[in-house]
Amino acid sequence: MNTAILILRICLGAIFVGHGMQKVFGAFGGPGISGFSQMLTGLGFAPAIFWAYLAAYTELIGGLFIIFGICTRFAALAILILIIVATLKVHLLKGFFLANGGFEYNLLIIGVCIALAVLGGGKFSITNKF
Repeated sequence: MNTAILILRICLGAIFVGHGMQKVFGAFGGPGISGFSQMLTGLGFAPAIFWAYLAAYTELIGGLFIIFGICTRFAALAILILIIVATLKVHLLKGFFLANGGFEYNLLIIGVCIALAVLGGGKFSITNKF
């Protein structure tokens, strides 16, 4: 079971580190903070710059915490909240399938976050008590 938890942590964490780097630094063709903030303005978030920093660093730092197993439950819950908001604000009305901008990918992330929040970081985590 600990090996399975490690695999979940590495996969989920890598996804969110990558997305966080896109939003924080503009890496990998990402929008950077200003572009992300503009997108959030269009979605009705105010003040958008605050929410942009909060979401971007939640993805980046939360992803790193999950990879290394640092406060895994807390990091998984933070990402869970973020992905639920993204699902409700952007993806839910577009249906299920990702090809249409739907929420199927988000649903998978939600499931993995819930699993990690319940299971914790496992034996191969830096802090396996949280």
